[in-house]
Amino acid sequence: MRTNIFNIVLISFILLSGTNSAFCQDIKKKSTPIPSKKTAKQQQKDVKALSIPEVDTIKKDTLKTKKPFLEDKVRYKAQNYVKRDQKKNLITLYDKGELYYQDIELQSGIIVMDNEKQEVYAGRIKDSTGKYTQYPVFKQGANVVEPDSIRFNFKTKKALIWNSRSDQGEFKIKASITKKENDSVYFLKGARFTTSKNVDNPEYYFQTNKVKFIPGKKVITGLTNMVIADVPTPLALPFAYFPMSKETSVSGIILPSYNDSNARGFSLQNFGYYFALSDHYDLTVLGDYYTNGSYGMRAESSYAKRYSYRGNFNFRFENLINSERGYPDYSKQSIYNIQWSHSKDSKSNPNSSFSASVNLGSSKYFQQSINVENIGSNLNNTLSSSVSYSKTFNSVPQVRMSLSATHSQNTQTSEINMTLPTLQLSVDRIFPFAKGDGLKKGIIKNINLQYNLNGRNSFVTNDSLFFKSQMFKDAQVGMQHSIPISTNFKIFKHFSASASANYEEVWYLKTIKRYYNKDLSKVVDETVNGFDAFRTYSLSSSIGTTIYGTFNFGEDKKIKSIRHVMRPSISYGYTPSFEKYYDTYASDASGKMIKQYTRFDGGIYGVPRLSNSNNIGFDLSNTFEAKVTDSDSTKVEPKKIMLLNNLNLSTSYDLNADGKNTLAWSAVRVSGGTQLFKDKMQVNFGATLDPYAIDNSGNRVNIYNINNGGSLFRMTSANMTLNYSIASTDFDKKQKDDSQVKRNGGREDDLFGKSNDVLNRKSQFEDSDDESNGEDVITTFFKSALPWDMTFAYSLTYGNNNRERKIINNSIMISANADLTPKWKAGISTGYDFVQKGITFTQIRFERDLMSWRMDFNWTPFGDNSNWNFFIGIKSGVLSDIKWNKRRVNDKALQ
Repeated sequence: MRTNIFNIVLISFILLSGTNSAFCQDIKKKSTPIPSKKTAKQQQKDVKALSIPEVDTIKKDTLKTKKPFLEDKVRYKAQNYVKRDQKKNLITLYDKGELYYQDIELQSGIIVMDNEKQEVYAGRIKDSTGKYTQYPVFKQGANVVEPDSIRFNFKTKKALIWNSRSDQGEFKIKASITKKENDSVYFLKGARFTTSKNVDNPEYYFQTNKVKFIPGKKVITGLTNMVIADVPTPLALPFAYFPMSKETSVSGIILPSYNDSNARGFSLQNFGYYFALSDHYDLTVLGDYYTNGSYGMRAESSYAKRYSYRGNFNFRFENLINSERGYPDYSKQSIYNIQWSHSKDSKSNPNSSFSASVNLGSSKYFQQSINVENIGSNLNNTLSSSVSYSKTFNSVPQVRMSLSATHSQNTQTSEINMTLPTLQLSVDRIFPFAKGDGLKKGIIKNINLQYNLNGRNSFVTNDSLFFKSQMFKDAQVGMQHSIPISTNFKIFKHFSASASANYEEVWYLKTIKRYYNKDLSKVVDETVNGFDAFRTYSLSSSIGTTIYGTFNFGEDKKIKSIRHVMRPSISYGYTPSFEKYYDTYASDASGKMIKQYTRFDGGIYGVPRLSNSNNIGFDLSNTFEAKVTDSDSTKVEPKKIMLLNNLNLSTSYDLNADGKNTLAWSAVRVSGGTQLFKDKMQVNFGATLDPYAIDNSGNRVNIYNINNGGSLFRMTSANMTLNYSIASTDFDKKQKDDSQVKRNGGREDDLFGKSNDVLNRKSQFEDSDDESNGEDVITTFFKSALPWDMTFAYSLTYGNNNRERKIINNSIMISANADLTPKWKAGISTGYDFVQKGITFTQIRFERDLMSWRMDFNWTPFGDNSNWNFFIGIKSGVLSDIKWNKRRVNDKALQ
């Protein structure tokens, strides 16, 4: 809720303080007449009198019966005694007294019901040591009040409550005296409210002496000021008037924060209004203004409907002005960003779904924004979006359809690739030769086919032309149909084989005509609008097996055995030449230099092959495991450990290679990975090995490297990455989940630092369940462990494509966090680039838990993103406007 702090507290407190009523039982006196003895003659006269009608001359009693002040039964009990004083008409409940009347529940050490005065009194009692115990607990409906004593009059409906304590949402409220005047007016005296857990000894509270409350209408208060550590502060309001609302979310003003910048002057940031539109959606409108004329506007909305959907939408726009008009460094620009996420609950309709994840806008938005400090977005080079709808048709065979729009934007080059829309349609696999029993054994019965359709309307543009007419003129439209046919079978029981054929047909609505333009003296491509298509097909097959090998070293050895699993496979692929789709053009004015081209150049689904492809591929994957003696002597079975998760080798051979334009063997790619130190360290490596030598220009030649005086293979590139994470919780039985939600791009860990919430709407400290007060903080400090975590990453890339033998990348990054005390947290993210000889992105952060408050400081000391941010404020979301936020952003990053 975004409203003034006093509105919520005063309304909530008064709701609990005097809306209750209690009654005692009224015992009516019975007046049953005593029958008198009659003689026989008198009885005969009575019989005669019954037979003669007479007129009753006695008038009926016109006095109204007094209505009892109790409208329901009163139930009560006590542990020690229940005392009834008939003379004074009192009922006393002592020691754990309980009283129940309608929706009222009263529990107290002593309860006195005065039927004569029509009042009830409840209070505390003293124990054997003289300490007050068994404070009253007054509950009416869902409202609970815990005062020192309470007095209520059944007749006048007035009540007095002394030192009442109650919880209202995130608030804890205490008032010295609460008076219920009638059902619509309440008065409070000496009221305090706080979000601290200890309302009797809070670290801070708000004090107001006079409060008038009219339920459902308004709240009026006198002087209200803030008290910290029992010391009054100058933060005060002379009076306040708040309208009453029964809604769970209340609209209200969002107070701004003050900042200053050398480039843009003084500013007010995050000033706006929160609209509680309904239970399903809301809207927040925020704005920033700088004294040099720069301004920003933001609209944020969240929406949800249980079992149907949920999502949020953010729009940000900023008009940035650097320096002053007339100065050489003066500039003006507008940037924007749109974010939208939507998810649909699968329970609402299992056969269809709709989802959205949109992040688009100006390429430099996150680098230049005056009020966004998101490290992940700032260092990310790509913005991407996707909006999709899919539906499944429960036919035979099953048909699936999806319609989507995608967007990919490079923030460095400002290039935008977008599809609007993409249509995909697929028909489930059909086994035309399988019998009705469903058994699919052999080549014929395993033959299956599918139908896939893919249609796209694609755009390639940049920031300046985004969603302008030129963008739509350059659109590429196409549709691809494919029918894959495949089968699989066993050979000699140990070999798995597969064969497939694929037919494709591509439709375009735009092609080209290439020719030499004598007027322009160059080759030009003329766009030809109209339907055109080409058709291709290809064949492929593969065969593979699995080989197991075990090396035993003996049961008495530390390493008992090593298991090696190999999965070799050979594949073959053939695609014929489709030269019929190629034409020729003259590339010079003489017309003698003739080259080939296809009118489908530039199409989004590619072009038909000019030369045929006839390749054999070789792949080999390996895994290595070991059985070792378990360090735990109580375990009999050996422990299995993974030596290498994978070690893969792959290459291919071109059967059509002529040794001049194309070489037969491709480079061998080697990759692998493993995990060390109880799976805490992930190691991945890879290398590219070229069997051919290169000439002085760096081009591959048809000479094996070993025949050119070199080794069998020439390493052209290699890379290795190490990732190691460790935390203090790894040594405990309990596991800690430190997963973070990525937003706007970036990493899940904090190697690149943590993002700052400039609006400070979410607490970085979770409220602890520890109910300890300030007296045992020192004890907690000495008994607590020192929680910590560390993430380590190392990256190395080697390049030797042209005999340069150069380290392209060699960097290390470290992130560490530690709880210095139970209340102090510190962290650092940094690294070093050994190639550039400089420190990578560095962030230093401190956080202090001030119980009901929080304080944090983040500092990026150097670089284009250098900045610092200091914040102190109340954790509670309803009091989020009570804060002080000061930050300094590098002016160079704003230009």
